[in-house]
Parts: sequence; C-alpha cells; structure tokens
Amino acid sequence: MNRYQPPGVGFGQDPRMTQPQVQPPQPPSPGDKKNPVTENIQQLGQTNVPQMDSNIHCVTIIGQVEGHIVLPPQNKTTKYEHIIPQLVAAETNPKIEGVLIILNTVGGDVEAGLAIAEMISSISKPTVTIVLGGGHSIGVPIAVSSNYSIIAETATMTIHPIRMNGLVIGVPQTFEYIDKMQDRVVRFVTAHSNVTEEVFKKLMFKTGELTRDIGTTVIGEDAVRHGLIDGVGGVGEAIQMLNRLIEQQKLTGMQGRVMQ
Repeated sequence: MNRYQPPGVGFGQDPRMTQPQVQPPQPPSPGDKKNPVTENIQQLGQTNVPQMDSNIHCVTIIGQVEGHIVLPPQNKTTKYEHIIPQLVAAETNPKIEGVLIILNTVGGDVEAGLAIAEMISSISKPTVTIVLGGGHSIGVPIAVSSNYSIIAETATMTIHPIRMNGLVIGVPQTFEYIDKMQDRVVRFVTAHSNVTEEVFKKLMFKTGELTRDIGTTVIGEDAVRHGLIDGVGGVGEAIQMLNRLIEQQKLTGMQGRVMQ
C-alpha cells in the first residue's frame, strides 16, 4: 500500500516540526525608493534645501496658536509644545547666538501665546521678532517679547479684548476672570514695548473700526507710531539687527571679563 509522502519530509517525521524554507530577501523595487527632489517639492515647494551652519536659530509662528485643545485638521496651527522645546534648545546650544522669530498668525489660545511670549522674553541670547502678513490678537504679546521687533510695511496687527469659547457661566466671577486675564496681556505688552497702558487700552476698546468686533487694526508704520513695534522692515533688516545685537552681547561679555 502506497503512503503519501510530503515532499522533503521522511516517514515517521512530523511535518509540523519541519523548518519552513526561508525566502531570500527581495531587492526593493524602483518604485519603493523615494526621490529626495520630489520629496522636497512636496514638503517645501522647492527642489533643494540650502544646508549651512548658522549661529541664528529661526522659529516660525504661523496660523493659529494651538493651546490645550487640538484644533480641526484643516486649521493651520502652531503648537506651543513644539515651540517651547525649540526655545530651550536654542538657549542651551552654545553654537546658537541669536534667535529670529517670524510671525504670521491670527492669534489663538491666550495662555499658550503668553507662555511662548514669556519664554522668548526670558532667553538670555539676543532675539528679534518680525511680523510678516499679520500678528493679530495674542500674536501681539509674542511680537513685542523680543529684544527688538520689526513689522513689514504692509503687515497688520489686530488689538481687541480677549474672548472665551465653550461654556460661560453668567456670574460675576466669570467677568472678573476675563478681566484678570486681559490685564495679564496688557501688562505684558506695555512692559515689553514703548506703548503706554492708556494708548493700548484705547486701541483695544475702540468701536466703529472692526465690523464684527471691538478693537483696532494697525498697519506697519502705525504700529511703530503707537510704540508697539520698534521699526519697519523685512527679513534683511531683522537679520542685520540680530547680528548687531549678537556683536553687542559679545562685546559686553568681553568687557565684563576684562573688568573682573
């Protein structure tokens, strides 16, 4: 009587105990390889990314400043938990001598924006902020938090009272809380710029200019005239000023060592 014998397995041997044949690794197909040029175009819109060692670290704050609540995916946001580690790394890295912050933001979470502004103002290295396009709402404290602030000629800044989303309890304590939080913004802006509290509150509570809100929109030179921003310019002027501040800090450090 003939018995069936599986190929490669002898009689008396359990087929389950046999080792499966290992297939040799297949070389990756040409379609699996990612073209770095195509990847750069998709991610950054350009064919080549310039690579160079720089003593300046650039931080961009764009879209809406995201706080403790994740915004919908169609919103372009800046997450404060991404910005804060960058600022800490720039502060601790000895190769970084200055920080350039570029803003084009519509505002966002008040506490997250103030956290970023406080971090920038507390950095020991020279910092310069530049407002391109817009630095609205909570973007105003961030814009004035650096050692020197610049705004583009056509850029705008909207100054208005703070708002609350979600459940609002109609009790006096709610309005006291809003007033205290608004006072935090006013005190920070007036402490880190040349605008007075009287002028800033006048801009904040102005009526008749914004169609659906209370406040004021200042453009370029107006922000400098009110004392919010230090100067009008672009990226070139911002980098020149940052390099100047870096040289001044080096000179001050050298003089301090000589006096010791």
